[in-house]
Amino acid sequence: MVLDEIPGFWAVVPAGGAGTRLWPLSRSRAPKFLHDLTGSGRSLLEQTHDRLAPLAGERVLVVTGEAHRAAVRDQLAMLPEDAVVAEPSARDSMAAIGLAAALLERRGAEVMGSFAADHVIAEPERFAASVAAAVAAARDGWLVTIGIEPTFASSAFGYIREGEELPGHPAARRVVEFVEKPSVAVAEEYLATGQYRWNAGMFVVRPSVLLDLLAEQDPDFAATLRTIAAEPDRLGELWESLPKIAIDHAVAEPAAAAGKVATIPGGFGWDDVGDFDSLATLLGGADTCSVLGDPALTQLIDASGIVVPGSGRTVAVIGLDDIVVVDTPDALLVTTRARAQEVKNVVAALKQKGRTDLV
Repeated sequence: MVLDEIPGFWAVVPAGGAGTRLWPLSRSRAPKFLHDLTGSGRSLLEQTHDRLAPLAGERVLVVTGEAHRAAVRDQLAMLPEDAVVAEPSARDSMAAIGLAAALLERRGAEVMGSFAADHVIAEPERFAASVAAAVAAARDGWLVTIGIEPTFASSAFGYIREGEELPGHPAARRVVEFVEKPSVAVAEEYLATGQYRWNAGMFVVRPSVLLDLLAEQDPDFAATLRTIAAEPDRLGELWESLPKIAIDHAVAEPAAAAGKVATIPGGFGWDDVGDFDSLATLLGGADTCSVLGDPALTQLIDASGIVVPGSGRTVAVIGLDDIVVVDTPDALLVTTRARAQEVKNVVAALKQKGRTDLV
């Protein structure tokens, strides 16, 4: 299927985070968006660009950390120099997406959509249809989020509660509220109502609308972003004064409370590859042992889970179910899929010990 370019649409790709739950594969110097986690031969960042380029053409803007600018440029060499913007330091998603909005506002962009660099989407055609519907609603002044159709009662994601249909946009609904990550029991109650979707952090909006919504909550924040866009040489001077806050808390939640947010359904097979359990599911399912890397470096007998042979050594697993083995030249992780979320605790402990060389 040939995807149609959306006139006036800019794709913004925040490429940040360290992916601590995927350690030791993902590190602060080489976070998960720079890795091929699907065996496709393309990194998650490259796959994100592959999805968005047909919709935005050359109108793609990547916001990443200064430490990753060179790697991003290498992977997306087709982008012009000014299409990759580097943050001096991590200030969370509002600063990154807000900076993109301020830059695009000055360029006269009609609508922008922000899509994380480290997600996997199985059906790009259906994704494109959701984006097109979101852009149509955003042109009318709405802050639009694409809500993912839940496939199970997850406690790892925030939720979006849908309300009534949006007039003039039959695919869209008003957002009643954003809900923080619930317990599994509460998530099951959400799914039973049919009114909730996962919050994947996908936002489509006119740049000026996003900045004006931010200004309603924090005028100085919005003004500083606009100053940086007008005077790029002041980025280093002003950046550290920006609050560290997610776009959900800074804008989306208060805007939803004021009735200014809409949601478009997203049923296109989405995964944020948040840990090795979700990666194992993505690669092979529950009863197999998936290998990310060279299968010739593994010997697997009556085993299930995921093995990443990344050191050049052979990894052998016998008689273990739901195992996670990640072998790299300087670190070895062995855990279970059930405890995959706890890998972030290893990273925290290493930082406390001063082992920054490992994280």
